Amino acid sequence: MLRTALRNILAHKARQIMTVLAVCLGVAFVSGTLVFADSTAEAHRAAASKNFADIAVTVTAKESPPGTSADGRTSVLDDALVRRLAAVPGVAAVRPSADGSAALNAADGTPLRVRPGANPAAAYVPGADGNDSRYPLVKGHAPRHSGELAVDSGTAAAGHLGIGDTVTLATDGPVMTKRLVGIVTTEDTRVTAGGTLALFDKATAQKLFATPGHYTGIDLSAVPGTDQFALSRRVTDVLPADRAEATTGAAQAAQQAILVDTLTRGYEKLPMVFAGVSLFIGSFLIVNTFSMLVARRTREIALLRAIGASRRQVARSVLLEALLVGVVASAAGFLLGLGIASVLPDILSTGGNTLPHGPLVIGPASVVAALGVGVGVTVLAAWLPSRRAARIAPVEAMRTTEQPPTAARSRIRGVAGFALLVLGAGWLLSLSGAKDASEENLQSAMFGCALLVVALLVLAPLLAVPVIRLTGRLTGRFGVTGRLARENALRDPHRTATTAATLLISTALVAGLAVIGNSTGQALDRQAAAGLGAEYVISSRTPTTGVDPAAVRRVADTSGVRTASAVTDSTLFVGGGVRDISGVDPGTVDSVMKLDFVSGSVKDLGPGRIAVSRTVARENGVTSGGRLNARIGPGQEFTQYTVVGVYKDNPIAHDALGTRTEVSKNSFTPGSVQRILVRTDSGAVSQTTEDRLRSAVGDSPLLKVQNRRQLVDEAAGTMADLLNVMYGMLAIGAVIGALGIVNTLAMSVAERTREIGALRALGMDRAGIRRMIRLEAVTVAGFGTLLGLAGGVFGAWAVGSLANGAMEQYSLALPWATLLLLCLVSLAIGALAAAVPARRAAALSPLEAVAQA
Repeated sequence: MLRTALRNILAHKARQIMTVLAVCLGVAFVSGTLVFADSTAEAHRAAASKNFADIAVTVTAKESPPGTSADGRTSVLDDALVRRLAAVPGVAAVRPSADGSAALNAADGTPLRVRPGANPAAAYVPGADGNDSRYPLVKGHAPRHSGELAVDSGTAAAGHLGIGDTVTLATDGPVMTKRLVGIVTTEDTRVTAGGTLALFDKATAQKLFATPGHYTGIDLSAVPGTDQFALSRRVTDVLPADRAEATTGAAQAAQQAILVDTLTRGYEKLPMVFAGVSLFIGSFLIVNTFSMLVARRTREIALLRAIGASRRQVARSVLLEALLVGVVASAAGFLLGLGIASVLPDILSTGGNTLPHGPLVIGPASVVAALGVGVGVTVLAAWLPSRRAARIAPVEAMRTTEQPPTAARSRIRGVAGFALLVLGAGWLLSLSGAKDASEENLQSAMFGCALLVVALLVLAPLLAVPVIRLTGRLTGRFGVTGRLARENALRDPHRTATTAATLLISTALVAGLAVIGNSTGQALDRQAAAGLGAEYVISSRTPTTGVDPAAVRRVADTSGVRTASAVTDSTLFVGGGVRDISGVDPGTVDSVMKLDFVSGSVKDLGPGRIAVSRTVARENGVTSGGRLNARIGPGQEFTQYTVVGVYKDNPIAHDALGTRTEVSKNSFTPGSVQRILVRTDSGAVSQTTEDRLRSAVGDSPLLKVQNRRQLVDEAAGTMADLLNVMYGMLAIGAVIGALGIVNTLAMSVAERTREIGALRALGMDRAGIRRMIRLEAVTVAGFGTLLGLAGGVFGAWAVGSLANGAMEQYSLALPWATLLLLCLVSLAIGALAAAVPARRAAALSPLEAVAQA
């Protein structure tokens, strides 16, 4: 039986290649993703280890106790402490630092790679040789006074900055301009991953990030052979226990490793989605291939049974074929996966977020996963065909044609499929009353969609006849070739349905995602500016930074501005969760926000009195006049606030409203302003007005100046990941669907050799044969596409209730252009997949074909 399995594989090499390719794609995504995640994590660790390579101990100030000034936190880290630390036995060198963050503008005045945590700034602290070993100079010189600046080479290249240029930057609040005098290199992963680096002279950095004469940290290097932990204990002995603490370089590296693991854990999610989809769809191709092979070898298997082969031996023979195919597919997929792993850093490095490059790390997990997935999926998919082969009786050797499914089996299939359809549809409809898109509701929705797809797959052979007869009226317009194509597709509805299964699944996935994505995108568009009464919003890029108070006055005095209302944003801790609260001016908020109060009024805001959104009110069971136990900002005490109003959810107002005076006292930066809502004199929006507003805030890279349209466009950008997944699934489904159609048609041509020869003998030319095969492929593709569209759109409509519970503006919006494109792509896949089988069929000689037994 082993020799028989090997002979069968060699006899059907072309058809098995299609199966190998389908499995290969899934294995490649799985193994490539695992190798990519391991390689990227190792590259991050390697870069991080360089950062701490020469640091034995770091001294930092402890958090100041409540009620003390910010200066008290860093006052202990001064030059006197640096000298004491240099005298500690085992310390080779002491390097103080004054670190913070600074956002820069490019040469054209646009913000340069501004993202939270990606814009470090520091003091250039030269050592005994006059250089700072952390930042090797490649051009120019180090900053020497407050008017000079150095940046890294990546920042200079991205911003088109050169030595001598004037650079606009901001650390928090006021905008500064400095002359670029030096360009350095750095191993800091925050910078090499697409951030920026700004270096100042020591005095300027101390003034910006600490206090004059003081530092934010002190790094110590050790004499060779000195133990880090022993040195840390000696350093601790000379520190004021309540003011500063020492941390070893190893501990910092360990913390960095944890951060790296957290960051890189998400890298494998998106590729794994593609892997799961490709394997799921590919399994149907495997089932179809082995089912057709078993059907073609019915007489051969029956003869084996007649000469003594047992059912178990026949089943093992088929599974052995699948095992061998799986091993080959796993090996090929693993090699392809290495290629995927090498290009994924470039593909996923978007929006200035660059992933580090390094050597590929091939661990045992990726090898085991490749073999386990490839072999496991192939063998499991071949299990049903193997059982079918084992049931072939010796008497089947006397039959010349394949026996169609019995009426009883068709009835059982119909009942089972209808039951699954009702169960899946009912499950999805039961979610219509869902209030939100919680994890439990999403899992229920996924289960219901899976039931719906399985029901369509079970019913597909029964639906093939009526659907293809209906669509066959279109192919019938091509004359005899069109009618023959329709009849060929109807000859074996089960095979047609199985072939169309790959396109059915991929079309359902893509159509459902497209509908949900389009509906959600339009809802986000409507919601982005739904509560905005102002024409412009000037906002900080992070909640920990603010608008320069002087800039607020300049905006209000700008020509064409009627009202400029400042807003302070902070956090509201309530009910065990964290919400956003906006501090506003009750006198002007009505002119810049569209607030729809269910009860109460914004005019009643005051000390100890807040208004909340309807969602917050519902979650905490409060109404107007009620009391809410909450605290504003970090480090404050919980207070009983009086709820003076409840308004409909409003993204501009956030989850709660308070007076700006009260909220600003407890914000991340006390007294700061995070947004300015601007009304113009005539309600007009123009580039001139926008330029004036940008000038009023000093072209600060920390701030965004956006009109309504820009706010909507920014919100629409949140659908980018979903669209990428959608198109990726479409590509995977297209490739595997094409392989399935090629496989089926190639086998169908081999089965109908005599029939095609007879058609050629009766006068049908080669072009007619090719047209017939192509139309048959298009018919099968159209059948799968129609069922997939129906299932995908229904699933999206049913699941849409979850989104509707999460956002009031959500409503079903069909993306007609995308759905039409999906149909055309699926039909094109069918036509292209038929090219090789059609050419092979047309090349058959009429006499040789008719002469075949």
